[in-house]
Amino acid sequence: MESRSIEIMDTTLRDGEQTSGVSFSVSEKLTIVKLLLEELQVDRVEVASARVSQGEFDAVRSITDWATDQGYIDRIEVLSFVDNGVSIAWLEQAGVKVQNLLTKGSLNHLTHQLRKTPEQHFSEIAAVIAKGLEKGIATNVYLEDWSNGMRHSSDYVLQYLDFLSQQPVNRIMLPDTLGVLTPTETFDYIATLRTRFPDVHFDFHAHNDYDLGTANVLEAVKAGVNGLHLTVNGMGERAGNAPLASAVAVINDFLPAATIGIRESAIYTVSKLVENFSGVRIPANKPIVGDNVFTQTAGIHADGDNKKNLYFNDLLPERFGRKRKYALGKTSGKANIEKNLQELGLKLNEEDLKKVTQRVIELGDKKENVTMEDLPYIISDVLTTKVHEEQLLIESYVLTHSKGLRPSATIAIRINGQLFEEHAQGDGQFDAFMNALTMAYGKNNTRLPDLVDYNVRIAPGSRSDALCETTITWAAKHKTFTTRGLDSDQTVSAIKATQKMLNIVLNVKQLETTPV
Repeated sequence: MESRSIEIMDTTLRDGEQTSGVSFSVSEKLTIVKLLLEELQVDRVEVASARVSQGEFDAVRSITDWATDQGYIDRIEVLSFVDNGVSIAWLEQAGVKVQNLLTKGSLNHLTHQLRKTPEQHFSEIAAVIAKGLEKGIATNVYLEDWSNGMRHSSDYVLQYLDFLSQQPVNRIMLPDTLGVLTPTETFDYIATLRTRFPDVHFDFHAHNDYDLGTANVLEAVKAGVNGLHLTVNGMGERAGNAPLASAVAVINDFLPAATIGIRESAIYTVSKLVENFSGVRIPANKPIVGDNVFTQTAGIHADGDNKKNLYFNDLLPERFGRKRKYALGKTSGKANIEKNLQELGLKLNEEDLKKVTQRVIELGDKKENVTMEDLPYIISDVLTTKVHEEQLLIESYVLTHSKGLRPSATIAIRINGQLFEEHAQGDGQFDAFMNALTMAYGKNNTRLPDLVDYNVRIAPGSRSDALCETTITWAAKHKTFTTRGLDSDQTVSAIKATQKMLNIVLNVKQLETTPV
């Protein structure tokens, strides 16, 4: 099958900015345009609507100045209106060379919104196109509500296209303005126009109200459309527009006869930048760009990937500048742990791997956030601490910290089957805990070791809910030793380290030979 090129026009800065609550600054718009054209390599960029505001004018002027210097000016487009030349004057002052003229693509809109006849509308459109040519501005034409026009007034649409096909326009743009098309309709309508107007360049502009935007894009290309309008992260009014990342992946993987110039490896970078500028967060499960879409959670999937990439598909994360991850949590199996250890350059024997896997599952059951960066600390906690008989158990504790009051702790510990309860205050929660522990321990006629060093660390780049490791060094009878505790709460991790210390002390015979 003969290959054909599909133009990609990005409309994140125009249609995408109609997302509720989104307004890009002048510098943000210019930055996004640079990335779209130079990194992502889209063919065209629709950057604004004419006449909106002074801020919009300033943004467009900065973009056209840069685009003129870089030779991109013919790839910068702005939405304009049939307004007796007012938009043309605005575009001329802003340095724009391509207008996307908004016109009526359904008889319903024409009759009830403009209250004009087709002949009146066509005459005014011809005047705007001619005025643009006079000012050196090329014209593409939007048929607003085209999808409903094809459903309910196809005779009007064909009459209008007969007229437009004789006008000096570069592209005719077919929007599913309300996002109502099914994939079958998309194919049939575009195939009909393609047959009747074989020499016209048609763009398809999908909205996503029924979550069919990407499916409709696929059918539009199959039907012979020449160009597509997409937005980064699917931004846009209501449910948004067809998302660029998904559309690009679908075309590249399922339509080998259609070629596009988008650099897949730049998609994620641009996506995250637009997320930050817009403040609209990408859903974790959004295809291609969501945080979770290249993360395997079930252990059986990781096991299959180890054996022959059994759970891979063509959407390899490396295509989009990303990496496959294997989640650590209650559904993790040994294969998940092994995959993460490989990434860290670590290897464990079978017995140690089972221990680490069990600890990860326990943490996941408590809804702890476990990351690959946490694994070295989990390994340290599980494997480097020798097992001592737990003669002492910290059964419960209450820690309080209130403004204006000294921190306090109430604890209950069981030593060789006997329960002790104490309450104490301190300079901090852990200090209060240690004071209460000292009181309880004194009843057992045993002196606690001295705390000589206290160190807390979390994995680099971790979040506030990450696991933290507390390492405490103790001194007793001219012997120093360390214990470690691991938890997402710093004070709790210190308490865990302290319980290990207490059991070592009670196992006095092991104290002389036990580095923990």
